[in-house]
Amino acid sequence: MHPEHAHTAAEAVVLATSLLRWIPLLPLIGFGIGVFAASTNRRSIVHITGPGSVLLAFVVSVIAVSRLWTLPAGGAVVDNVFTWISVGMLHLDMTFRVDALTSVMILIITGIGFLIHLYSLGYMHEDADEARFFSYLNLFVASMLVLVLADSLPVVFIGWEGVGVCSYLLIGFWYQDMANADAGRKAMITNRIGDAAFLIGMFILVWAMHDLGAASLRFEDLNRMAPQLGAAAPHLVTAVCLLLLIGATGKSAQIPLYVWLPDAMAGPTPVSALIHAATMVTAGVYMIARLSPLYVLSPAALDVVATIGAVTALFAATMALVQNDLKKILAYSTISQIGYMVLGVGVGSFSGGVFHLMTHACFKALLFLGAGSVMHAMSGELDIHKMGNLKAKLPTTRWTFLVGCLAIAGVPPLAAFFSKDMILEAAFASGHVVLWFIGLTAAGMTAFYMFRAYFLAFEGESRVDHHTEHHLHESPPPMTIPLMVLAVLSIVAGWVGLPHGILWGDAWGHYLAPVLASHEAHEIAGSTVLLLTLVTTGVALGGIFLAYSFYLKSPGTADRIAERFHGIYVLLWNKYWIDELYDRLFITPYVIVSKFFWKVVDAMLIDGVVNGVGVAVGKTSDVWRRLESGNVQHYAAAMLIGAVVTCGVYWWLA
Repeated sequence: MHPEHAHTAAEAVVLATSLLRWIPLLPLIGFGIGVFAASTNRRSIVHITGPGSVLLAFVVSVIAVSRLWTLPAGGAVVDNVFTWISVGMLHLDMTFRVDALTSVMILIITGIGFLIHLYSLGYMHEDADEARFFSYLNLFVASMLVLVLADSLPVVFIGWEGVGVCSYLLIGFWYQDMANADAGRKAMITNRIGDAAFLIGMFILVWAMHDLGAASLRFEDLNRMAPQLGAAAPHLVTAVCLLLLIGATGKSAQIPLYVWLPDAMAGPTPVSALIHAATMVTAGVYMIARLSPLYVLSPAALDVVATIGAVTALFAATMALVQNDLKKILAYSTISQIGYMVLGVGVGSFSGGVFHLMTHACFKALLFLGAGSVMHAMSGELDIHKMGNLKAKLPTTRWTFLVGCLAIAGVPPLAAFFSKDMILEAAFASGHVVLWFIGLTAAGMTAFYMFRAYFLAFEGESRVDHHTEHHLHESPPPMTIPLMVLAVLSIVAGWVGLPHGILWGDAWGHYLAPVLASHEAHEIAGSTVLLLTLVTTGVALGGIFLAYSFYLKSPGTADRIAERFHGIYVLLWNKYWIDELYDRLFITPYVIVSKFFWKVVDAMLIDGVVNGVGVAVGKTSDVWRRLESGNVQHYAAAMLIGAVVTCGVYWWLA
């Protein structure tokens, strides 16, 4: 055996290398160069270093994955950079690790990330802060790569917090507009709630591991000792899984911490594509999949995960039905699709959840960049009721956007047909029939609202104002080339997870099996699987047909239905008043308490005492100054009087 090979306790082959550190380091170098370019007003530098650093990271990722493929199943490529924490029994290294799950993530992040960077060259070319934008974008990619490459939970948390900070910077990029700055703050504060739960869960976990004699938070140790941990403290495992789930609801925008994501549309469109498609919102799903050996020990926690995912998928889909802003439709669609991923891992289909993560990265990046191309042509307009017949002037954008809509709707043989079907089949097979039905309903709504957006924007009669229509034009090649590449990926990405017995079958599941926990589910007959697939496909096609009927065949139908069910329409249009509810329950009381501490405790008590001492000294200083006369006789007399008084008091007390 090669000297670089070693056997872990799990008997998996590990290849030691110093290659992996360059995957996050290259975008980090791009960030540094971007900061220099922004401070010296040399925008042209980032045209090369911005996309180039991510492209190089993709190349290094491909090399690392190719090395992984030379190892037996379950092997890993490891890069131990330096010792980070060594206190008592706790020993943590800054170590990066590439196994089957990580290989999927780094290829998605760097591959899709590069296409988004390339697209940004055309989208941001007129922005004066272009260099600052690319520096933030590079830092975001570097942080996400640290998160997925991490060999332990504390290193994950570095990347976890890094993407949180970068989301604040990127969502509020155009901070001169207060609404954008508020959206960035909202994302930051909402995520802090989830991050606090994540930290508490991590502290409890290391304490429990310490009691077992191994104070470690390395994934290899956690997953190996998970059965012992479950046997020793099953309720503690459930508590840890639920706390980490709260962290995941923040990053992955699930109920109840989803409220930041729709407002995140305030950022530039490439930011929306990067955050909502390939990186930040998938972090929670990745974390649950990475800790799948821990989660399978708590069926109660998995049931909560699955329920949150299914309810979020349906809840967000209902709000997307009535949105008119193209990016807002895609934002609620993202929340819904992440809900599918969470549903998948919750019913034990960890490979299915990650499968939908991968396909979603392709078609959702395509849809967001397609929306950006429409914005570019429409001078920033996003209201789909002010579009129509854009296919005549934007043929490439139209066709690629249509591919994205077909893919997300689950039309065979495009990407989401396979990944979404795998999740729904797993939900049905695991006995969660109610959750399966909720997911099926959300699938029908997804097809409806996506084709509602497509038909109103690209088909029918033009509703574009004359001035804008005169300047309509297709986007430049740096924007359309990524659209075409992503369209191809949105068609073929799902083919790696075919149904059993067809060609290579579920190659995806076989590839991830060594690093994901297996979860027992009841086998269902092939005829049942076929029936479930037909039902899912029929619901998707039915949603498309309804959208066609409402918005092309009989354009007034939707308005009549909205009038008939006015109360429901108002409820959905106002997003169930969840933001207002949170404002009443949390924001307003917090502001009131803060003002009390500011005006009463700080200004009156603390400042009052400090300032009062100063005023008292100032007022009495003239009196005390007279005692310092400089006359020695006065000092001697004062000492004598003091001595006499002291002796008298002592005699009286005695």
